[in-house]
Amino acid sequence: MSGVAAPKAGLAFALRDAAIAAAVAFGLFAMLVGLRTDIGPTGGLVLRQRWAVVALLCGLVFLGRLLLTTWLGRRALRPSTAPGPWTLRLQQSGRLVAPLLLALALTLPFLPTIGRYELDIGILVLTYVMLGWGLNIVVGLAGLLDLGYVAFYAIGAYSYGLLSTSFGLSFWICLPLAGILAAFWGMLLGFPVLRLRGDYLAIVTLAFGEIIRVVLLNWTELTGGPNGISGIPRPSFFGLPFSAGGGEGSFAGFFGLEPSPSHRVIFLYYLILGLALLTNWVTLRLRRQPLGRAWEALREDEIACRALGINITVTKLTAFALGAMFGGFAGAFFATRQAFISPESFTFIESAIILAIVVLGGLGSQIGVAIAALVMIGGFEVFRGLDEWRMLVFGGAMVVIMVLRPRGLVGTRTPSIALGQKRAIGGDLVGEGRG
Repeated sequence: MSGVAAPKAGLAFALRDAAIAAAVAFGLFAMLVGLRTDIGPTGGLVLRQRWAVVALLCGLVFLGRLLLTTWLGRRALRPSTAPGPWTLRLQQSGRLVAPLLLALALTLPFLPTIGRYELDIGILVLTYVMLGWGLNIVVGLAGLLDLGYVAFYAIGAYSYGLLSTSFGLSFWICLPLAGILAAFWGMLLGFPVLRLRGDYLAIVTLAFGEIIRVVLLNWTELTGGPNGISGIPRPSFFGLPFSAGGGEGSFAGFFGLEPSPSHRVIFLYYLILGLALLTNWVTLRLRRQPLGRAWEALREDEIACRALGINITVTKLTAFALGAMFGGFAGAFFATRQAFISPESFTFIESAIILAIVVLGGLGSQIGVAIAALVMIGGFEVFRGLDEWRMLVFGGAMVVIMVLRPRGLVGTRTPSIALGQKRAIGGDLVGEGRG
Protein backbone atom coordinates (compact mmCIF):
# COMPACT_ATOMS: atom_id res chain seq x y z
CA MET A 1 0.00 0.00 0.00
CA SER A 2 1.39 3.41 -0.91
CA GLY A 3 2.14 6.17 1.55
CA VAL A 4 -0.92 8.12 0.41
CA ALA A 5 -3.33 5.20 0.45
CA ALA A 6 -2.39 4.12 3.96
CA PRO A 7 -3.63 7.30 5.70
CA LYS A 8 -6.82 7.21 3.60
CA ALA A 9 -7.49 3.63 4.66
CA GLY A 10 -6.81 4.56 8.25
CA LEU A 11 -9.17 7.53 8.06
CA ALA A 12 -11.90 5.41 6.48
CA PHE A 13 -11.58 2.83 9.24
CA ALA A 14 -11.69 5.56 11.90
CA LEU A 15 -14.82 7.11 10.34
CA ARG A 16 -16.57 3.75 10.15
CA ASP A 17 -15.62 2.91 13.74
CA ALA A 18 -16.83 6.31 14.95
CA ALA A 19 -20.12 5.89 13.07
CA ILE A 20 -20.70 2.50 14.71
CA ALA A 21 -19.98 4.00 18.14
CA ALA A 22 -22.43 6.84 17.47
CA ALA A 23 -25.11 4.34 16.41
CA VAL A 24 -24.62 2.34 19.61
CA ALA A 25 -24.78 5.58 21.61
CA PHE A 26 -28.07 6.48 19.91
CA GLY A 27 -29.51 3.09 20.84
CA LEU A 28 -28.54 3.68 24.46
CA PHE A 29 -29.53 7.34 24.78
CA ALA A 30 -32.73 7.32 22.72
CA MET A 31 -34.89 5.91 25.52
CA LEU A 32 -32.80 6.88 28.54
CA VAL A 33 -32.19 10.52 27.63
CA GLY A 34 -34.45 11.34 24.68
CA LEU A 35 -37.71 10.57 26.50
CA ARG A 36 -38.49 11.82 29.97
CA THR A 37 -41.66 11.73 32.05
CA ASP A 38 -42.58 14.81 34.06
CA ILE A 39 -45.65 15.87 36.02
CA GLY A 40 -47.87 18.07 33.87
CA PRO A 41 -50.00 21.08 34.88
CA THR A 42 -53.00 18.87 35.63
CA GLY A 43 -51.03 16.44 37.76
CA GLY A 44 -50.71 13.72 35.12
CA LEU A 45 -47.59 12.38 33.50
CA VAL A 46 -46.30 14.19 30.42
CA LEU A 47 -43.78 12.64 28.03
CA ARG A 48 -41.12 15.19 27.10
CA GLN A 49 -38.75 14.71 24.17
CA ARG A 50 -35.11 15.79 24.30
CA TRP A 51 -33.76 14.78 20.90
CA ALA A 52 -31.40 17.74 20.74
CA VAL A 53 -29.59 16.41 23.78
CA VAL A 54 -29.44 12.94 22.21
CA ALA A 55 -28.00 14.41 19.01
CA LEU A 56 -25.39 16.33 21.01
CA LEU A 57 -24.34 13.22 22.93
CA CYS A 58 -24.12 11.10 19.78
CA GLY A 59 -22.04 13.81 18.12
CA LEU A 60 -19.67 13.89 21.08
CA VAL A 61 -19.37 10.11 20.97
CA PHE A 62 -18.66 10.22 17.22
CA LEU A 63 -16.02 12.91 17.59
CA GLY A 64 -14.41 11.29 20.63
CA ARG A 65 -14.27 7.86 19.01
CA LEU A 66 -12.82 9.34 15.81
CA LEU A 67 -10.07 11.16 17.70
CA LEU A 68 -9.33 8.11 19.85
CA THR A 69 -9.09 5.71 16.90
CA THR A 70 -6.87 8.12 14.99
CA TRP A 71 -4.61 8.66 17.98
CA LEU A 72 -4.29 4.94 18.68
CA GLY A 73 -3.46 4.29 15.01
CA ARG A 74 -0.72 6.89 14.98
CA ARG A 75 0.70 5.64 18.27
CA ALA A 76 0.87 2.09 16.88
CA LEU A 77 3.10 3.35 14.03
CA ARG A 78 5.59 4.94 16.44
CA PRO A 79 8.67 2.97 17.50
CA SER A 80 8.28 1.52 20.99
CA THR A 81 11.94 1.08 21.85
CA ALA A 82 11.75 3.51 24.76
CA PRO A 83 9.03 4.81 27.07
CA GLY A 84 7.55 8.15 26.19
CA PRO A 85 8.46 11.34 28.02
CA TRP A 86 5.05 11.48 29.75
CA THR A 87 5.60 8.01 31.19
CA LEU A 88 9.07 8.93 32.41
CA ARG A 89 7.79 12.12 34.03
CA LEU A 90 5.10 10.19 35.89
CA GLN A 91 7.65 7.62 37.03
CA GLN A 92 9.86 10.32 38.52
CA SER A 93 7.04 12.55 39.81
CA GLY A 94 6.72 10.77 43.15
CA ARG A 95 9.79 12.50 44.57
CA LEU A 96 8.23 15.92 43.97
CA VAL A 97 4.48 15.33 44.19
CA ALA A 98 4.53 13.30 47.41
CA PRO A 99 6.20 16.03 49.57
CA LEU A 100 3.90 18.67 48.08
CA LEU A 101 0.78 16.63 48.86
CA LEU A 102 2.06 15.92 52.37
CA ALA A 103 2.77 19.62 53.00
CA LEU A 104 -0.69 20.53 51.70
CA ALA A 105 -2.32 17.90 53.92
CA LEU A 106 -0.46 19.10 57.02
CA THR A 107 -1.31 22.78 56.52
CA LEU A 108 -4.82 22.42 55.08
CA PRO A 109 -6.81 23.29 58.28
CA PHE A 110 -4.88 26.56 58.70
CA LEU A 111 -5.18 27.90 55.16
CA PRO A 112 -7.19 31.15 55.06
CA THR A 113 -9.92 29.97 52.65
CA ILE A 114 -10.56 26.60 54.31
CA GLY A 115 -13.82 26.18 56.21
CA ARG A 116 -15.86 23.37 57.71
CA TYR A 117 -17.00 22.08 54.32
CA GLU A 118 -13.46 21.81 52.95
CA LEU A 119 -12.29 20.04 56.11
CA ASP A 120 -15.10 17.51 55.83
CA ILE A 121 -14.12 16.85 52.21
CA GLY A 122 -10.49 16.47 53.32
CA ILE A 123 -11.49 13.93 55.97
CA LEU A 124 -13.51 11.99 53.40
CA VAL A 125 -10.65 12.00 50.89
CA LEU A 126 -8.12 10.84 53.50
CA THR A 127 -10.47 8.05 54.56
CA TYR A 128 -10.58 6.73 51.02
CA VAL A 129 -6.82 7.21 50.67
CA MET A 130 -6.34 4.97 53.69
CA LEU A 131 -8.82 2.42 52.35
CA GLY A 132 -7.13 2.51 48.95
CA TRP A 133 -3.70 1.92 50.50
CA GLY A 134 -5.08 -0.97 52.51
CA LEU A 135 -6.66 -2.59 49.45
CA ASN A 136 -3.49 -1.88 47.47
CA ILE A 137 -1.71 -4.48 49.60
CA VAL A 138 -4.16 -7.16 48.48
CA VAL A 139 -4.77 -6.10 44.87
CA GLY A 140 -1.75 -4.03 43.91
CA LEU A 141 1.06 -5.92 45.64
CA ALA A 142 -0.25 -9.47 46.02
CA GLY A 143 -2.40 -9.45 42.88
CA LEU A 144 -5.49 -10.87 44.63
CA LEU A 145 -8.70 -9.34 43.26
CA ASP A 146 -10.88 -8.45 46.26
CA LEU A 147 -14.43 -7.18 45.62
CA GLY A 148 -15.55 -7.45 49.24
CA TYR A 149 -13.14 -5.08 50.95
CA VAL A 150 -16.03 -3.08 52.38
CA ALA A 151 -16.71 -6.05 54.69
CA PHE A 152 -13.57 -5.29 56.72
CA TYR A 153 -14.53 -1.62 56.74
CA ALA A 154 -17.87 -2.62 58.25
CA ILE A 155 -16.29 -5.02 60.74
CA GLY A 156 -14.03 -2.27 62.05
CA ALA A 157 -16.92 0.19 62.34
CA TYR A 158 -19.25 -2.23 64.12
CA SER A 159 -16.46 -3.48 66.38
CA TYR A 160 -15.85 0.01 67.66
CA GLY A 161 -19.56 0.80 67.84
CA LEU A 162 -20.40 -2.30 69.89
CA LEU A 163 -17.35 -2.17 72.17
CA SER A 164 -17.75 1.53 72.94
CA THR A 165 -21.50 1.50 73.55
CA SER A 166 -21.71 -1.86 75.38
CA PHE A 167 -18.53 -1.81 77.47
CA GLY A 168 -17.71 1.89 77.59
CA LEU A 169 -14.24 1.45 76.09
CA SER A 170 -12.47 4.50 74.69
CA PHE A 171 -11.57 5.02 71.06
CA TRP A 172 -7.86 4.44 71.64
CA ILE A 173 -8.56 1.01 73.15
CA CYS A 174 -11.12 0.03 70.53
CA LEU A 175 -8.99 1.13 67.57
CA PRO A 176 -6.40 -1.68 67.79
CA LEU A 177 -9.15 -4.17 68.73
CA ALA A 178 -11.11 -3.23 65.62
CA GLY A 179 -8.01 -3.75 63.48
CA ILE A 180 -7.28 -7.12 65.08
CA LEU A 181 -10.87 -8.33 64.60
CA ALA A 182 -10.85 -7.22 60.96
CA ALA A 183 -7.50 -8.99 60.40
CA PHE A 184 -8.96 -12.14 61.97
CA TRP A 185 -11.87 -12.08 59.53
CA GLY A 186 -9.42 -11.40 56.72
CA MET A 187 -7.62 -14.61 57.57
CA LEU A 188 -10.93 -16.45 57.72
CA LEU A 189 -11.66 -15.22 54.21
CA GLY A 190 -8.17 -16.14 53.06
CA PHE A 191 -8.33 -19.81 54.03
CA PRO A 192 -11.24 -20.83 51.73
CA VAL A 193 -9.84 -18.94 48.72
CA LEU A 194 -6.24 -20.19 48.84
CA ARG A 195 -6.70 -22.18 45.64
CA LEU A 196 -8.83 -19.62 43.82
CA ARG A 197 -7.54 -17.10 41.32
CA GLY A 198 -8.91 -14.48 38.99
CA ASP A 199 -12.66 -14.29 38.49
CA TYR A 200 -13.39 -17.09 40.96
CA LEU A 201 -11.56 -15.25 43.72
CA ALA A 202 -13.44 -12.05 42.88
CA ILE A 203 -16.81 -13.85 43.09
CA VAL A 204 -16.02 -15.35 46.49
CA THR A 205 -14.83 -12.04 47.96
CA LEU A 206 -17.92 -10.32 46.56
CA ALA A 207 -20.09 -12.93 48.25
CA PHE A 208 -18.20 -12.44 51.52
CA GLY A 209 -18.92 -8.72 51.47
CA GLU A 210 -22.61 -9.33 50.85
CA ILE A 211 -22.75 -11.98 53.61
CA ILE A 212 -21.36 -9.50 56.13
CA ARG A 213 -23.86 -6.84 55.06
CA VAL A 214 -26.81 -9.25 55.27
CA VAL A 215 -25.71 -10.44 58.71
CA LEU A 216 -25.45 -6.87 59.95
CA LEU A 217 -28.89 -6.16 58.51
CA ASN A 218 -30.67 -9.16 60.06
CA TRP A 219 -28.90 -9.74 63.39
CA THR A 220 -30.99 -7.08 65.08
CA GLU A 221 -30.23 -8.22 68.65
CA LEU A 222 -26.52 -7.43 68.20
CA THR A 223 -26.21 -4.87 65.42
CA GLY A 224 -29.56 -3.10 65.62
CA GLY A 225 -30.47 -4.26 62.12
CA PRO A 226 -31.48 -1.51 59.70
CA ASN A 227 -31.67 0.97 62.57
CA GLY A 228 -27.93 0.68 63.11
CA ILE A 229 -26.03 1.83 66.19
CA SER A 230 -26.35 5.40 67.41
CA GLY A 231 -24.76 7.33 70.25
CA ILE A 232 -21.23 6.17 69.43
CA PRO A 233 -18.81 8.25 71.55
CA ARG A 234 -16.37 10.65 69.94
CA PRO A 235 -12.62 10.43 70.61
CA SER A 236 -10.96 12.77 73.10
CA PHE A 237 -7.58 14.44 73.05
CA PHE A 238 -5.77 12.36 75.70
CA GLY A 239 -8.81 12.53 77.95
CA LEU A 240 -9.76 16.13 77.10
CA PRO A 241 -13.24 16.23 75.52
CA PHE A 242 -14.10 18.71 72.78
CA SER A 243 -16.89 20.62 74.50
CA ALA A 244 -18.61 23.36 72.51
CA GLY A 245 -19.03 25.44 75.65
CA GLY A 246 -15.44 25.09 76.84
CA GLY A 247 -14.89 25.21 80.60
CA GLU A 248 -12.60 23.32 82.94
CA GLY A 249 -11.45 19.92 81.80
CA SER A 250 -12.21 20.55 78.12
CA PHE A 251 -9.75 20.87 75.25
CA ALA A 252 -10.36 24.60 74.81
CA GLY A 253 -10.19 25.28 78.56
CA PHE A 254 -6.96 23.33 79.05
CA PHE A 255 -5.12 25.18 76.26
CA GLY A 256 -6.78 28.54 76.89
CA LEU A 257 -8.51 28.66 73.49
CA GLU A 258 -11.80 30.16 72.45
CA PRO A 259 -14.39 27.33 72.36
CA SER A 260 -15.18 26.38 68.78
CA PRO A 261 -16.87 23.39 67.09
CA SER A 262 -14.02 23.37 64.56
CA HIS A 263 -11.58 21.97 67.15
CA ARG A 264 -13.15 18.50 66.95
CA VAL A 265 -13.18 18.61 63.14
CA ILE A 266 -9.51 19.59 62.98
CA PHE A 267 -8.63 16.84 65.46
CA LEU A 268 -10.52 14.26 63.40
CA TYR A 269 -8.74 15.50 60.28
CA TYR A 270 -5.30 15.03 61.80
CA LEU A 271 -6.37 11.71 63.27
CA ILE A 272 -7.28 10.22 59.89
CA LEU A 273 -4.17 11.84 58.38
CA GLY A 274 -2.03 10.07 60.99
CA LEU A 275 -3.76 6.75 60.37
CA ALA A 276 -3.31 7.12 56.60
CA LEU A 277 0.38 7.97 56.99
CA LEU A 278 0.79 4.96 59.29
CA THR A 279 -0.76 2.75 56.59
CA ASN A 280 1.60 4.19 53.99
CA TRP A 281 4.69 3.80 56.19
CA VAL A 282 3.92 0.18 57.06
CA THR A 283 3.24 -0.67 53.42
CA LEU A 284 6.46 0.91 52.20
CA ARG A 285 8.46 -0.86 54.87
CA LEU A 286 6.89 -4.25 54.21
CA ARG A 287 7.22 -4.14 50.44
CA ARG A 288 10.99 -3.93 50.79
CA GLN A 289 11.08 -6.88 53.15
CA PRO A 290 11.04 -10.54 52.07
CA LEU A 291 7.29 -10.62 52.69
CA GLY A 292 6.69 -7.71 50.32
CA ARG A 293 8.85 -9.26 47.64
CA ALA A 294 6.89 -12.49 48.06
CA TRP A 295 3.67 -10.53 47.49
CA GLU A 296 5.01 -9.04 44.27
CA ALA A 297 6.30 -12.41 43.09
CA LEU A 298 2.87 -13.89 43.77
CA ARG A 299 1.30 -11.10 41.75
CA GLU A 300 3.49 -11.86 38.74
CA ASP A 301 3.38 -15.67 38.69
CA GLU A 302 1.99 -17.97 41.40
CA ILE A 303 3.40 -21.11 39.80
CA ALA A 304 6.89 -19.63 39.74
CA CYS A 305 6.43 -18.69 43.41
CA ARG A 306 5.72 -22.29 44.32
CA ALA A 307 8.73 -23.42 42.30
CA LEU A 308 10.94 -21.01 44.25
CA GLY A 309 9.76 -22.48 47.54
CA ILE A 310 7.71 -19.49 48.67
CA ASN A 311 4.95 -20.40 51.10
CA ILE A 312 1.87 -19.36 49.14
CA THR A 313 -0.46 -19.94 52.10
CA VAL A 314 1.41 -17.56 54.39
CA THR A 315 1.86 -15.00 51.61
CA LYS A 316 -1.85 -14.84 50.77
CA LEU A 317 -3.03 -14.88 54.37
CA THR A 318 -0.70 -12.05 55.41
CA ALA A 319 -1.88 -9.94 52.48
CA PHE A 320 -5.54 -10.49 53.38
CA ALA A 321 -4.91 -9.95 57.10
CA LEU A 322 -2.88 -6.73 56.77
CA GLY A 323 -5.22 -5.24 54.18
CA ALA A 324 -8.21 -6.09 56.36
CA MET A 325 -6.53 -4.60 59.44
CA PHE A 326 -6.15 -1.20 57.83
CA GLY A 327 -9.73 -1.42 56.60
CA GLY A 328 -10.77 -2.09 60.20
CA PHE A 329 -8.85 0.98 61.39
CA ALA A 330 -10.64 3.11 58.79
CA GLY A 331 -13.99 1.63 59.84
CA ALA A 332 -13.39 2.51 63.49
CA PHE A 333 -12.57 6.07 62.49
CA PHE A 334 -15.71 6.23 60.34
CA ALA A 335 -17.84 5.12 63.29
CA THR A 336 -16.38 7.65 65.70
CA ARG A 337 -16.67 10.45 63.17
CA GLN A 338 -20.30 9.75 62.24
CA ALA A 339 -21.41 8.68 65.76
CA PHE A 340 -23.89 6.47 63.88
CA ILE A 341 -23.47 3.44 61.63
CA SER A 342 -25.91 1.28 59.68
CA PRO A 343 -25.62 -1.45 57.02
CA GLU A 344 -26.53 1.05 54.29
CA SER A 345 -23.07 2.61 54.64
CA PHE A 346 -21.30 -0.62 53.66
CA THR A 347 -22.77 -1.67 50.32
CA PHE A 348 -20.99 -3.09 47.30
CA ILE A 349 -20.66 0.33 45.72
CA GLU A 350 -18.13 1.23 48.43
CA SER A 351 -15.96 -1.74 47.45
CA ALA A 352 -16.27 -0.73 43.81
CA ILE A 353 -15.18 2.85 44.55
CA ILE A 354 -12.16 1.70 46.59
CA LEU A 355 -11.15 -0.79 43.89
CA ALA A 356 -11.56 1.91 41.22
CA ILE A 357 -9.24 4.19 43.22
CA VAL A 358 -6.57 1.48 43.32
CA VAL A 359 -6.90 0.64 39.62
CA LEU A 360 -7.03 4.24 38.42
CA GLY A 361 -4.10 5.23 40.61
CA GLY A 362 -1.99 2.30 39.47
CA LEU A 363 -1.63 -1.15 40.99
CA GLY A 364 1.11 -1.05 43.61
CA SER A 365 1.60 2.74 43.46
CA GLN A 366 1.13 4.58 46.75
CA ILE A 367 1.24 8.09 45.29
CA GLY A 368 -1.04 7.00 42.45
CA VAL A 369 -3.70 5.78 44.88
CA ALA A 370 -3.54 9.08 46.78
CA ILE A 371 -3.95 11.11 43.58
CA ALA A 372 -6.78 8.88 42.37
CA ALA A 373 -8.64 9.26 45.68
CA LEU A 374 -8.22 13.03 45.50
CA VAL A 375 -9.51 13.11 41.92
CA MET A 376 -12.39 10.67 42.41
CA ILE A 377 -13.69 11.78 45.81
CA GLY A 378 -12.73 15.45 45.71
CA GLY A 379 -13.55 15.83 42.03
CA PHE A 380 -16.93 14.23 42.57
CA GLU A 381 -17.78 17.09 44.94
CA VAL A 382 -16.57 19.68 42.43
CA PHE A 383 -19.16 18.48 39.90
CA ARG A 384 -21.98 18.33 42.44
CA GLY A 385 -23.59 21.38 40.86
CA LEU A 386 -24.21 19.43 37.63
CA ASP A 387 -26.94 17.41 39.35
CA GLU A 388 -27.98 14.49 37.12
CA TRP A 389 -25.11 15.07 34.68
CA ARG A 390 -22.51 14.58 37.39
CA MET A 391 -22.36 10.79 36.97
CA LEU A 392 -22.02 11.17 33.20
CA VAL A 393 -19.04 13.50 33.57
CA PHE A 394 -17.56 11.29 36.25
CA GLY A 395 -17.91 8.11 34.20
CA GLY A 396 -16.56 9.79 31.08
CA ALA A 397 -13.50 11.02 32.96
CA MET A 398 -12.81 7.50 34.24
CA VAL A 399 -13.08 6.09 30.70
CA VAL A 400 -10.67 8.71 29.36
CA ILE A 401 -8.14 8.01 32.13
CA MET A 402 -8.23 4.26 31.58
CA VAL A 403 -7.89 4.67 27.80
CA LEU A 404 -4.94 7.05 28.03
CA ARG A 405 -3.34 5.38 31.06
CA PRO A 406 -4.40 1.70 31.03
CA ARG A 407 -2.08 0.90 33.96
CA GLY A 408 -3.28 3.82 36.06
CA LEU A 409 -2.08 7.35 36.61
CA VAL A 410 1.25 6.31 38.12
CA GLY A 411 1.19 2.61 37.38
CA THR A 412 4.20 0.30 37.06
CA ARG A 413 4.67 -3.38 37.74
CA THR A 414 8.36 -3.13 38.50
CA PRO A 415 9.53 -4.81 41.72
CA SER A 416 10.23 -2.67 44.76
CA ILE A 417 13.74 -4.15 44.90
CA ALA A 418 15.48 -4.95 41.63
CA LEU A 419 18.93 -6.28 40.86
CA GLY A 420 21.45 -3.77 39.59
CA GLN A 421 21.05 -0.07 39.07
CA LYS A 422 18.46 -0.27 36.28
CA ARG A 423 14.82 -1.18 36.25
CA ALA A 424 12.62 -2.53 33.52
CA ILE A 425 9.67 -0.29 32.77
CA GLY A 426 7.46 -1.41 29.92
CA GLY A 427 10.19 -3.77 28.68
CA ASP A 428 12.87 -1.06 28.55
CA LEU A 429 15.60 -0.10 30.97
CA VAL A 430 15.51 3.33 32.54
CA GLY A 431 17.27 4.93 35.45
CA GLU A 432 16.47 4.15 39.04
CA GLY A 433 13.32 5.86 40.30
CA ARG A 434 10.30 5.23 42.51
CA GLY A 435 6.72 5.93 41.52
